Amino acid sequence: MSIQKFSKETQATGNFNYGEILENKPLGFPQDGGELKPYSNLFYWAYAWAPEKDSTIGLHPHRGFEICSFVLKGEIEHYDTLLDKWITLSEGDVQVIKAGKGISHSEKLKSGSEIFQIWFDPNIQESLYTNASYNDFKTKEFPLLSSNGVEKKTISDELNQIDLDSDGIQIFQYNFKDGIHEHSIKNLFYHSIFILSGDLNIGDQVFNKGDFIIIDSEKKIQLSAKNNCKIFEIISPIKPPYKTYAEVHNVN
Repeated sequence: MSIQKFSKETQATGNFNYGEILENKPLGFPQDGGELKPYSNLFYWAYAWAPEKDSTIGLHPHRGFEICSFVLKGEIEHYDTLLDKWITLSEGDVQVIKAGKGISHSEKLKSGSEIFQIWFDPNIQESLYTNASYNDFKTKEFPLLSSNGVEKKTISDELNQIDLDSDGIQIFQYNFKDGIHEHSIKNLFYHSIFILSGDLNIGDQVFNKGDFIIIDSEKKIQLSAKNNCKIFEIISPIKPPYKTYAEVHNVN
């Protein structure tokens, strides 16, 4: 069974504004010092939260990557130079920035808010020459399906509901009732999983809140879930059909 575990203690960390915003990074920048380096067309994955007060990350530029923010809890405000106005995003909402030739943005995390910011590589050799774009998706747009003790939220599947250019990306959120559940693994794809809450056992391996898991080379696995286990999952190709930024620049 091909399962890699990156516990929250081994992940890279960061902060903004003297600790007003804190970060754990399952997949940090090369200089961040975490164990995991870019893989597939995933370049960066940060879990960020504002523990005590509202705090703003100032205006800063991006190019090339598709930068997605997923509001896990609370509320954030966002500004970018394309729309030139502040927009509020609430729990469950998703923001997609296609940075293209260049865009600058700023984010304010409200007190108690939590987000993922994840960077996908859409074939950056081409995306650096396209116009930047921005889109928001409200939580009500994402279908929920409950079956056999599992609630599944589909953010993007084969239909690519959030219109990513990065090849093969699928994104789901699951809430498991306590007990044993089967979970399918796609051939030739990585399943990257962040434990949002609760505890999860796969075979003899134990995973807790904040742990990060990469699974491949399986058809189906059994999960033992406890304590209101919730996971966030991204499915991405083991071998994208283009050379990624990390490959071209030997980031790995």
